[in-house]
Amino acid sequence: METVVTNQTFSILAILAALLMVIVTGGVVYLTAAEWRDRRRRKRDQEANAPTVKKAKKKKKSS
Repeated sequence: METVVTNQTFSILAILAALLMVIVTGGVVYLTAAEWRDRRRRKRDQEANAPTVKKAKKKKKSS
């Protein structure tokens, strides 16, 4: 009887460990994708604003 309880306990712990590994892995994947998306967005915004900054610098030099 004690062996059955021990086996069930280990099975539950193994399933719980596997579930936690899946959750943590999913979280890491989500954070990595979010960082990649934000980096792309920042780069795109910088490239879109770059001509505006150059024009402003030219105006200051000509004044």
